Amino acid sequence: MLSFSATSCTLFQIDSAVETRAGTRSLTQSTFGSGVILGQAGNLTMKALILVGGFGTRLRPLTLSVPKPLVEFANKPMILHQIEALKAIGVNEVVLAINYQPEVMLNFLKEFEAKLGIKITCSQETEPLGTAGPLALARDKLIDDSGEPFFVLNSDVISEYPLKEMIEFHKSHGGEASIMVTKVDEPSKYGVVVTDESTGKVEKFVEKPKLFVGNKINAGIYLLNPSVLDRIELRPTSIEKEVFPKIAAEKQLYAMVLPGFWMDIGQPRDYITGLRLYLDSLRKRSSSRLATGPHIVGNVLVDESAKIGEGCLIGPDVAIGPGCVVESGVRLSRCTVMRGVRIKKHACISGSIIGWHSTVGQWARVENMTILGEDVHVCDEIYSNGGVVLPHKEIKSSILKPEIVM
Repeated sequence: MLSFSATSCTLFQIDSAVETRAGTRSLTQSTFGSGVILGQAGNLTMKALILVGGFGTRLRPLTLSVPKPLVEFANKPMILHQIEALKAIGVNEVVLAINYQPEVMLNFLKEFEAKLGIKITCSQETEPLGTAGPLALARDKLIDDSGEPFFVLNSDVISEYPLKEMIEFHKSHGGEASIMVTKVDEPSKYGVVVTDESTGKVEKFVEKPKLFVGNKINAGIYLLNPSVLDRIELRPTSIEKEVFPKIAAEKQLYAMVLPGFWMDIGQPRDYITGLRLYLDSLRKRSSSRLATGPHIVGNVLVDESAKIGEGCLIGPDVAIGPGCVVESGVRLSRCTVMRGVRIKKHACISGSIIGWHSTVGQWARVENMTILGEDVHVCDEIYSNGGVVLPHKEIKSSILKPEIVM
C-alpha cells in the first residue's frame, strides 16, 4: 500500500532473501568487513540515501516526461544502477531524497522493490535543501540502534560502484566519514580534494584551482557514520562546501580513489560519454550481455525485444531499448535509442539521444548531440544538427544548427 505525505512516503516492505554475488542469504545478516551487522530484531541494518534532487533541467527534454533518475541509461533507469549495486553488498533500505514528482518515482520503483527484496522509502523536501539538508531531513530514516554507517550517493553518478571496497576502507581508517574521489585530466574545472597520499586522509578542498594542487575530485559517493548527522542543520546547506571541510579540519575525513570509470551523466554530452565508459566496463565484466554479429561494431547493448533489419551497421557505443524497430540499412553510432522507437530505412544517427516512442524517417540524418523528447517524429530526409526537440513534435524541416524546437 502506497502512503504519501508532504514530508515522507513509503512503499511496502518486502521481507525476502537478499541475493548477493556470493549467493542468497536471509535478511538477518550481512558482512561488513569482517563483522556482522545486526539490528534489534536481528535484521540487517545497512542503509543508503540517494540524493535525487529536483527538476533535471540539464537533461531536458527527456525530463519533461519522467523524473531524471528514471531516464534510462544503458536500457535501465539511472537510479536502478545504484539501487542494484547497493543491494548486491547487503543494503536493505534505500531512502530517496527528492523534491520533484515523488509519486511518479515511487510508483515506478514499487515493482523493483519487490524484485530486489529491498525497502525503498522517500524523504520529500518541501523546499530545496542542497546536498546536506536532505540528510538532516531523513535523519530518522537513517539512524537506528546499530550505529552502523550509511551510504550517500548522488543520483547522476555512474561507475562500477566499488561499495564493498569502500566499506573495508572505511573500517580500516576509523574516521568519521569516507568519500570516493576520482582522478581527472583537467582539475581546474572542479573542486579538488587534496589528500595525504599514504593514508587517504583529506587535508583540504580547493575550488577550481588556478595552480595545480592535485587531480582528485569528489565522485559523489560517501560512507558516513551516524555522528555526521549531528553536524548538519535542517536548512539549505552544502555537504561539499560546509560539512566535509569541517570534518577534514578535525582529521576525520578520508578519501578512497575510485577504481575504474566514473561519469556524472546529468547532461547529454556527459550521458553519451558515460555510455561509452559503461559499455567498455561491461565488455570487461560481462561481455556476454553485449550484442554480436556481422552488423555490430564495438560495444553495443540491444534489448532482446528490439528488432534489427538487414544491412544495418550498429556501433560503437550504442544502446537500443525494448520494443525498438530498426529497419534495414540504418547506421547507428554513439547514441541511445529508447523504448519503442522506430528508425526507418537508411537513417543515420550519431552522438544523439532518441526519446521514447519517437520515429526517425527514411534517409534522415540525426547527429551532433540531437536530443529528441518523447514521441517526436522526424520526417523522411530531414537533417538535425544538434536539435533539442520537446516532446510530441513533428519535424518537417531540417535543423541546420543547434537550437531548441518548442
